[in-house]
Amino acid sequence: MSLKEFITKMPKVELHVHLEGAIEPTTLLKLAKEHKVKLPANTVEGLQEWYKFKDFPHFVEIYLTISSCLKSTEDIELITREFLIGQAKQNIRYSEVTYTAYTHYKFRNISFEAQLSAINRARDWAKKEYGITMALIIDIPRSIAPEEGLIVADWVIDAKNDGVVALGLGGPEVGYPPELHKDAFKKILKAGITSIPHAGETMGAESIWGALKDLGASRIGHGVRCLEDTKLVDYLREHQVPLEVCPTSNICLQVAPSLSKHPLPKLLEEGLYITINSDDPPMFNTTLTDEFLRITETFAFSHEEIKKLVLNALNASLLLEKEKKDLLLGFEKDFQNLTIANT
Repeated sequence: MSLKEFITKMPKVELHVHLEGAIEPTTLLKLAKEHKVKLPANTVEGLQEWYKFKDFPHFVEIYLTISSCLKSTEDIELITREFLIGQAKQNIRYSEVTYTAYTHYKFRNISFEAQLSAINRARDWAKKEYGITMALIIDIPRSIAPEEGLIVADWVIDAKNDGVVALGLGGPEVGYPPELHKDAFKKILKAGITSIPHAGETMGAESIWGALKDLGASRIGHGVRCLEDTKLVDYLREHQVPLEVCPTSNICLQVAPSLSKHPLPKLLEEGLYITINSDDPPMFNTTLTDEFLRITETFAFSHEEIKKLVLNALNASLLLEKEKKDLLLGFEKDFQNLTIANT
């Protein structure tokens, strides 16, 4: 069995992927036609070309256009179902999915409760149909006012036992430091909910420190720029704070000039806790499977090194301990079978 086949078939967990950012051009075209939203292209091929990453403003334009095509709970359920079909095809057994509910609440007047119900219908369907599961990280867009962030925090607290596992923080880091929303995170931490903000991607180590100190982060979305501060690296190593690394996304956003110059090997060499993720897969022309294939080809990772990265994600997940243990047993069995097939 080739390493490519091993990676394609192996069981996976994904911790950093955006639901709205995972919408394929075919789905976007369908929604746009239904809601009479004008797109930059009216064919799948044209949209695929438009999806190609150019720069951050273009990325934001795509994201906002996608959001403008989501006008009902039926749309939200549809994109969740199609996302989960894509995860199942990659043998991704469990995903923790970031979702920006506030956008659809503010601009589409869809209540959070209605959004969550739609997503949960899709979650239940995928569990029955494919045997896979997902949970939600509801994020605060950095650019909204702190009082609006508190609304999101209340949603997360109310949905604690209804498929929501954490509060996130997304959007542009520049000009919006983590501490702007510290009150919202203080509130959810008091309620026993996990903090998983994005930090250390387009801003440096100070953003990660802010996420750790002001937001009580248990995991860091991205975090690759921690290498700019040796004390931060020491802290992350000592506390084994998981970093959700998204290699292709980092290259597109010019955090790294190329995959061969990506800091991933250095992060691993420093003994940091690393997971691999796809972020916004269609926008970056990737999938989680592609991410593993690319890093393996570039850095010559072994079967065992790839397996460790997969199990890192499983162990860093917010699954209940029994669920995690059951999934781990299944993963170990699958990896053993793949290893036997490889000998």
